[in-house]
Amino acid sequence: MKSTVTNLPIAHEALGEMIRGQDWGGMTSAYMEYPAGLDFGPLLEGLEGDLCQCPHWGFVIEGRIRVSYADGTEETVGAGEIYYWPSGHTVVVEEAVRMVEFSPHDQMSQVVAHVVGKL
Repeated sequence: MKSTVTNLPIAHEALGEMIRGQDWGGMTSAYMEYPAGLDFGPLLEGLEGDLCQCPHWGFVIEGRIRVSYADGTEETVGAGEIYYWPSGHTVVVEEAVRMVEFSPHDQMSQVVAHVVGKL
């Protein structure tokens, strides 16, 4: 299976962000664009630990995003870097970002439904 970014269906648009994605083999394959300053913390309130409980694997095409983990550690992921974020994290977009991400579909659907409900 394959697709171009522009052929992926738009899954969500709000807050200046855009997510295109498709479920392939039990994984959500997504292309995302987030504006600088977007803080997912308030959107994740109400989830276990007020954190995203879905693991993600991805690649940042451009921009920079700060990730905070349940244990208090933080890291920044920038353009050209591949990442893995385990369950129990939140993010703040430091510089407008374009990225490709892969996540378990069932877990990602639960997080997205929660976030959309907060909007």
